[in-house]
Amino acid sequence: MSRLDELIAELCPDGVPFKKVKEVYKRLKGTPITAGKMKEIENPDGDIRVFAGGKTVIDAMEKDIPNANITRVPAVLVQSRGVIDVVFYDKPFTFKNEMWAYTCPETVSVKYLYYVLKNNIQKFRDAASGMGSLPQISLPVTEEFIIPVLPLPVQREIVRILDNFTELTAELTAELTAELTARKKQYEYYRNHLLTKYKNGFKQFRLGEVATIKTGSKPYLIQENKTKYEYINAGTTKSGYTDNYNCEGDTVTTPSRGQGGIGFIGYQDKPFWLGPLCYRIKSKNSSVILNKYLYYYLCNRKDLVLTCKKEGGTPSVNASDLVGIEIFIPSVEEQYHIVTILDHLDKLYNDINNGLPAEIDARQKQYEYYRDKLLTFKPLAQA
Repeated sequence: MSRLDELIAELCPDGVPFKKVKEVYKRLKGTPITAGKMKEIENPDGDIRVFAGGKTVIDAMEKDIPNANITRVPAVLVQSRGVIDVVFYDKPFTFKNEMWAYTCPETVSVKYLYYVLKNNIQKFRDAASGMGSLPQISLPVTEEFIIPVLPLPVQREIVRILDNFTELTAELTAELTAELTARKKQYEYYRNHLLTKYKNGFKQFRLGEVATIKTGSKPYLIQENKTKYEYINAGTTKSGYTDNYNCEGDTVTTPSRGQGGIGFIGYQDKPFWLGPLCYRIKSKNSSVILNKYLYYYLCNRKDLVLTCKKEGGTPSVNASDLVGIEIFIPSVEEQYHIVTILDHLDKLYNDINNGLPAEIDARQKQYEYYRDKLLTFKPLAQA
């Protein structure tokens, strides 16, 4: 029997009472402050943390915060608009008065409330009523929320366990993220090495001399559900699916227009539909340059594409500029050799790239499962 089981058997063997949050915890109010004022007073050396809507957080000097209502005790902040979430904070802070916070004399009970509310955060998000596209919850959603009220020793043991779980999960996530970053750098290093080590023996061409650059067209029907062919347009991911195709596989693509996609290099190994905001770059002669070699070369030299970028309301790249990009090309035999090695490295990297986030997600779900188990109690039987 664990220490927690022993405490429950000793202190609440017949169940626990349930009460509304407002019956157990004191609600705290924030500070009326605008987004403009927050930008004005932001100071990385500030002694007060200020929370705003969404994930906006700044530090500021207390003297610079107008009409400051500072919380100086550990509290649970309810982020009620934009991003619906809860935050435990135990240093001096304040928050925009559209939000609210809870505290009580026992710090462990405050941390316990944080874990209870965090465990039920999806219920609060489901309750969020949109103000336009902005989700928002009202005060009664948490005020009226019913929680198990445990004896203090039981709360303390639960908090201890969950603090340990939280720390271990954070450490594992940091380690896996660092591993993914290291593998990405390693892959990019070897790719760069393979594509530049024989540079003196390469022939130099302009992209327009060895490849054609064409835009696509809008398909008759774009579907969200997976059908036979991918629809590739502006951006870094597929834009949907179609029942037909206008491009063969073994083709390099890059967006011609749009926010966030300029400079991205894609490769399609199967037939697909090329959209009107994307270029298809295709070798004119496979005895001169392989499409897959061209893909890897442009991935390694995205800077060449970005130098062609036109700023403005919507960033864009003109084909007339892309054709002037200089490409260093070895013999076709050497290209095959380079592509074979990079295909292998690319597969290894993508296996890690897909596997590590899945591992992180699995660990997070495992943590949430145990948290839910720890915070589930039977109600005290009514007399």
